[in-house]
Amino acid sequence: MKRLPSYAALLAYIVFLAFPLVWLLSTALKTPQEMAQLDPTWIPREPTLANFSDAFGEQDLTGAALRSLVVAVFSSFITVLISLPAAYAMARYRSLVNRVAIGWVLVSQVFPFILIIIPLFMVLRELELVNTLPGLVVVHVTFTLPFALWMLQGYVRAVPPELEEAASVDGAGRLRALVSVVAPLLAPGVVATLLFSFISSWNEFLFALVILQDPDVMTLPLTLVRFTGPEGVARLGPLAAASLMATIPSLIFFAIIQRRLRSGLMAGAVKG
Repeated sequence: MKRLPSYAALLAYIVFLAFPLVWLLSTALKTPQEMAQLDPTWIPREPTLANFSDAFGEQDLTGAALRSLVVAVFSSFITVLISLPAAYAMARYRSLVNRVAIGWVLVSQVFPFILIIIPLFMVLRELELVNTLPGLVVVHVTFTLPFALWMLQGYVRAVPPELEEAASVDGAGRLRALVSVVAPLLAPGVVATLLFSFISSWNEFLFALVILQDPDVMTLPLTLVRFTGPEGVARLGPLAAASLMATIPSLIFFAIIQRRLRSGLMAGAVKG
């Protein structure tokens, strides 16, 4: 009975998080006539899959999803490959340069990202990467790298340096100690950073809107906008169906690695 208020609060929070997804599913299964009624219902009276067929028939959702997947996978892995050694150096080697680097990472999170759109666009134009997926990958890596670096250096600090010293005493070199001792302990943090980078890239809209103009290279968030008519009126049925399909990869990815993510977040919470 003492835990009842905690369970009630947790249940309310779960309902709060699940409400958009449940309402999205309900809207995707409704007919246009039912969506036009003034008294909305949770359960569709006449469920239909026509919205899903209309969504896939009107727009290239499969191609857009594949392009978003490619961009998100490459962006997340490149972000981790760059930030992991940098985070190790920031956490293990104390110097003025490291303190300045950490301060710059924190300051960079304060600036609105709208400020860097024009400089990024000009750089990508000079490199002939505008309207290309590699250009969008570069932007997403730049966008997620500071926070990923900040996350990983916290996980590296949670690993006691004495473990590396013990491995050195046993005859292991620096590289062997990093691979055999440090890397397994950092796995939860790396998975958590991968998930953050993947979801950030998968859902990103503003940079893609500026960089990509050709419909053949547009990612999934940009394709969803095309369900809005020239008068600004959205076709709710196909839009809800397409949006529901867009959430599935993130849910699957999270379900696969949620155990690693949970342990990684707990490790970050107790690093002190």
